[in-house]
Amino acid sequence: MTVFEDESSRSRETTEAGNPWWRGSPHPAVVADREGGVVEFNAAAADLFPRLGVGKGLDEAVPRWLADAHRRLARPARAPAAAAPAPLRGSHDGRLLRAHPTESGHGDVAWWLVDDSDLTAAQDALRTERERHAILAEASTQLLASLNPDRCLEKAALLAADHLGDAALVISPPGMRNRSTVVTAMAGGFERTQLTLDPALVPGLAEALRGFPPVPARWIDPAELPSWAVPEGFGGTPGSVAITPLPGHGAPAGVLVLLRRGGQRAFDASEERFARLFAARAGAALSAARLYAEQARVARALIAELLPPRLHHVDGVDFAGGYRTSRDTERIGGDFYDVHPGADDGRDTLAVLGDVCGKGLDAAVLTGRIRSTVQALLPLAGDHQDVLRLLNGALLTARHTRFATLVLASVRRTGGRVRLRLTSAGHPRPLVLRATGEVEEADTGGTLVGALPVVTSRSATVDLSPGETCLLYTDGITEARGGPLGPAMFGEDRLRSALSECVGLPAEAVVERVQMIAGDWVGDGPHDDMAVVAITAPHTTRPSAVNGHTRDRYTA
Repeated sequence: MTVFEDESSRSRETTEAGNPWWRGSPHPAVVADREGGVVEFNAAAADLFPRLGVGKGLDEAVPRWLADAHRRLARPARAPAAAAPAPLRGSHDGRLLRAHPTESGHGDVAWWLVDDSDLTAAQDALRTERERHAILAEASTQLLASLNPDRCLEKAALLAADHLGDAALVISPPGMRNRSTVVTAMAGGFERTQLTLDPALVPGLAEALRGFPPVPARWIDPAELPSWAVPEGFGGTPGSVAITPLPGHGAPAGVLVLLRRGGQRAFDASEERFARLFAARAGAALSAARLYAEQARVARALIAELLPPRLHHVDGVDFAGGYRTSRDTERIGGDFYDVHPGADDGRDTLAVLGDVCGKGLDAAVLTGRIRSTVQALLPLAGDHQDVLRLLNGALLTARHTRFATLVLASVRRTGGRVRLRLTSAGHPRPLVLRATGEVEEADTGGTLVGALPVVTSRSATVDLSPGETCLLYTDGITEARGGPLGPAMFGEDRLRSALSECVGLPAEAVVERVQMIAGDWVGDGPHDDMAVVAITAPHTTRPSAVNGHTRDRYTA
């Protein structure tokens, strides 16, 4: 043992004997004088700083940051501080230390050191988790903000490039002709391409497209990526690649590919787990968007069959129709009309206008059933009672409990006149506008369809001279409530008055006039579905056509 070591040991023993609480202290403690010389220290400090010795300078034994802090604090003739100096942090031998100084008032400073490595690691982990939670919350909000599948793909790629890697690719499952949509995002921009992919060329891609668990990033060689998988401007071969499936509702929603530039650390297990959490949200949003898009496509196709048709000049007669649902946000409801041109064998054109009990989608479904049934019964259209009887039987055997009212009009032009055979089944009687301005009511009536085992009806025949009009309408017109003085019913008298002002007008103008007056009456107030069909004997003969085609059957 050297003389220095012996003196140091004796000094330490003396100190410990005079200060027995130093021995068991788990925290290193070092006392240094004004010049930076070590005065005393405990065993924990000796283990942490093996070069410590009484009389030695701090510069020789402790980290530079601690020695510099002591010089700043231990000044000559320094008065005792009013408050304890703030602790400082620094690293030593892979540890993160927190040093608490205590001044003696005559230049000596005692330094107590606490190992903060575990605490700092825990704080860093907590901060990382909070940041990731915020990213997932932002992703959920932005991804679910749009139900457009294309926009959802783009947003998923942009978010992943911003928060998970230097670049990101979102690949949709192969569709028609085995082509996939690939959205590549980097630095706030994206590019969309359609590619026929060979998943075998990308390690882990084939498995991810089938929804299998992801291949660990360390198993993927970035050098094996095809050129399309590395965005232009990325800067060479990626240093690390992570491939994660996008789980969907019952089927994979696609694949997320993350790229990190060379020279950076590879994706670790924690980042891969976080990528899977992000992918779960992105996959759910993509699946929801695709499901909504498919349902919207089906709804559009079905609604197209339920919408009322646009009516034109058919077999020398003017037809026009107008329809307003009970809610401006809806396109279909419980009122309907159709015009079926007669066949080449000289059959009459059949016009149908009806009103199903109820409104909205449920009523619209029944209108579709009725319209399809009437169309199937067109060969029997010459006998209105037979058509109503068969239609009544079809509705009685259906699952629903709704009923309907309707009016049938068989129309034929002979010379300059138009003959109508009208049959009402529980429906408001048609009105006839004469050339003199007089408004007549057709003498027809009958029972509801779909409510009773037997339907009865009475037909009426009406002849129209050139310029005269027959108006078919639903009770949504006459029962509309509004007006300048409160919720008064529009009523049949006002309808007759409005119709009498339409002498000589074409069918389309008559419909527009009636709709305008009834619409002004209800204003923004609640109302039922409103449907109107005008049948007018024209002043001059024009080619017969429906939708621009001669004698085509015209139904929605």
